[in-house]
Order: sequence, then C-alpha cells, then structure tokens
Amino acid sequence: MLKHILVPLDGSELAEEAVEYAKGAVCSGGKITLLTVVDVPDLPVYYYYPAPLVAQEKDYANLSHDLADQAQEYLSRIAKKLQDEGLTVDLDVQIGDAATVITDRAHELGVDAICISTHGRSGIERWLFGSVTNKVLSSATCPVLVVPGKKMLEKRKAAQSKEQEQV
Repeated sequence: MLKHILVPLDGSELAEEAVEYAKGAVCSGGKITLLTVVDVPDLPVYYYYPAPLVAQEKDYANLSHDLADQAQEYLSRIAKKLQDEGLTVDLDVQIGDAATVITDRAHELGVDAICISTHGRSGIERWLFGSVTNKVLSSATCPVLVVPGKKMLEKRKAAQSKEQEQV
C-alpha cells in the first residue's frame, strides 16, 4: 500500500476515474493530494477593435486568479467526498504546463506514486492534443499508475464481447 498518492485532475469525468484507483491503493492513514493545473496562455488574445481592448486586458489580468479559484472549488467538491469516507486529502492548484507541473509537484511533495487517467485518444487526436499522461510517464521520478479512459475500456469490452460471441 502507498502512503501518499498524487492524483492530477482536469475537471473531466475521465480524469476523476483515477480517484477510485487511488482510494484503493492508499494505505490506512495515507494521504491523497488532488492537483489541478491551470494553463493560462502567456499573452492575452486581443480583438481587432480598440474598444474592447481595455476590458480584455483587465479581464486577462484576472483570468488566472479566476481560473485558480474555480479549480480550488472543483477540488474541494472531490475532496469532500473522499474526506467523508475517512481519507486525508490535500488540495493543490498550480499554474503552468500540466505535465511539467505534475512531475515537479510529485517530486517536491515526495509522493509514492502518481495516479493519472488517460483520455484514450489515439491517432490524429493524440497528435493534435498531445498526451499529458505520456509526458508524465516519460519524466516522472516515481511510479505512475495509468488508468485507461472510458473510450479504451468500452472498445476492449466490445472486442471481448465479439470474441465471446464467436466462440
């Protein structure tokens, strides 16, 4: 059993599947740290017309703060459920590149493992969106438990059903 597990969450149901696995892997008296990484663009997007420019700059300055607050509220909802089950939970909201922040925080916190879900993308979709999970796998200094996304599980179940029908 593991004493401390880092679970990165991006707000999706697929990512939250990792929470269930982390609950099963953490020892009694252990801790789960829920992490959300807010990725704010380096430069604001400006409109062509000068009128909205002032409002856009003001909004951009508050964007990272607003997103971090929303992430904190999201993690608090997930943590409440875990705490109701008697688990110790820490919340961590960071700003930056998701894969880099996940591996850096895992190292800084000295976690025993990272439990992360994959969204099950492949082909062009994976190339376009990248894979945070792959980047974490290639750079983490601790074990990484990868939970397959629903799409992958559904495909496997469908394939198994077809195989069983053929037998």
